Amino acid sequence: MFDFEKLDVYQVVKEQNNKVLQFLNNNSKIDPMLSNHWKQSSLKSVLNLAEGTGRKNTSEKKEFLTAARGNIFESATILQIAKDLGYIDEDRYTEFYEGYEKASKMLLGMFRSYNKREQQYQTTEKNYNNI
Repeated sequence: MFDFEKLDVYQVVKEQNNKVLQFLNNNSKIDPMLSNHWKQSSLKSVLNLAEGTGRKNTSEKKEFLTAARGNIFESATILQIAKDLGYIDEDRYTEFYEGYEKASKMLLGMFRSYNKREQQYQTTEKNYNNI
């Protein structure tokens, strides 16, 4: 099992991605350009999360988490446009929106935990250098 597969946030983002891709593949009335862009941003969110997990450097990990969260924001924006254009009903919209919101919050929490670790490491290193 890969490290990223053990993360709760990965499972949430992957599940959201699967739901969206299934919806888009079964819905031919959505504009193809909008559908393709939504698929790409959805896939990028889970791929950036997985790739970032594999990085050793904390700042690189944070960059990929930021990119994944940006992809979530992009997907949520496309979702809103799809709703405004009548491509998606209110129930499905709410389900997808809540999934994106949950994923975004989890990614932000993970980002903040990396920040906290960096600060603790810097404090420890500074104290060690002062000895």
